[in-house]
Amino acid sequence: MTTPASSSRAAFGALESSVALTPAQIEERALGLLAQLTPGEKLGLMDGDTPFWPGLAEMMAPGGYASRPWVAGAVPRLGIPGVRFVDGPRGIIMKGATTFPVSMARGASWDPGLEERIGDVIGRELRALGGNFFGGVCINLLRHPAWGRAQETYGEDPLHLGFLGAALARGVQRHAMACVKHYALNSMENARFKLDVTIDARALHEIYLPHFKRVVDAGVASVMSAYNSVNGEWCGQNRPLLTGILKEQWGFEGFVITDFIFGMRDARLTALSGQDIEMPFRMHLRRELAGLVERGEVPQSRIDDTALRILRQQVRFGQGRDPAAYGSEVVGCAAHRALAREAAQKSIVLLKNDDGVLPLAGVRRLAVVGRLAAVANTGDGGSS
Repeated sequence: MTTPASSSRAAFGALESSVALTPAQIEERALGLLAQLTPGEKLGLMDGDTPFWPGLAEMMAPGGYASRPWVAGAVPRLGIPGVRFVDGPRGIIMKGATTFPVSMARGASWDPGLEERIGDVIGRELRALGGNFFGGVCINLLRHPAWGRAQETYGEDPLHLGFLGAALARGVQRHAMACVKHYALNSMENARFKLDVTIDARALHEIYLPHFKRVVDAGVASVMSAYNSVNGEWCGQNRPLLTGILKEQWGFEGFVITDFIFGMRDARLTALSGQDIEMPFRMHLRRELAGLVERGEVPQSRIDDTALRILRQQVRFGQGRDPAAYGSEVVGCAAHRALAREAAQKSIVLLKNDDGVLPLAGVRRLAVVGRLAAVANTGDGGSS
């Protein structure tokens, strides 16, 4: 039987070590792994390991999305665990993990220190459940309260978003990789697969990107590109966003992943844009990338850059941590539940209590009415 502890060890394979490495040693280790990869294995780092149709059936089944980490780019012969994705942001969505208040509630606490402590719990439970990559640092700017994922971000101010997103990333990354999303200008729901957002440079850099830069500067391992288009190109294959701003201007050394399934449209443009991993299935890149490289339409240097970025972060987060700290007992433990309660208490916003209605002292009976009155509601099985 596979226990959470054994799953945690398997998640890092030969890269897991309690010995802390210097940045130079991390780079040397990553380059050494890169030199051992075959051309096919390098390409295999760049997409999910699950075939499309079986994976889609599994993901769409009740509880399927939350049933396990979604792996991309594992190379067992070299002990490379791959990116082992588990979603959030209200905590690890896998069974048994601590459920925190949604990000919008935590944002109401205005407490980056609390958010970093929550991130620490999320990262610890992620490792114990066999993951190494948390996909839940959502910091899209809330332009309209009717946005379908309003509860998944912290609010409507770039400074607020940046401080809390960076705090969550720092906490998670005491233990595992974190991913900030959705880059960029993803502030709509139903139209996100067809909308092109037109924006000038000043609004982009002063309003819609500062919070992403703050999280990148905090050392986040990965960035998830958005579904929508920006200034005429899909975010998942948008070179000005992914390479020009993120990797060149900001100096980001991590890797970029697509949003799931519909996160890119064109394999060649995707590879050339600076996108690194297509998630979560074998799709466009698996079908087309090898041929594009053979024909010289995508240079080998681009593949090597992607592979090094992915390996660098796996080495970085596989070392300097005690494997014994991630046993099954940490998942949903009393201390973690107490932190969730503390977060809920600090998220409560009371405008004015003129008539002394709260607290409800002396109340003997309270009616809760409606079809959800007796239904436990701690969130669905997805990221929302």
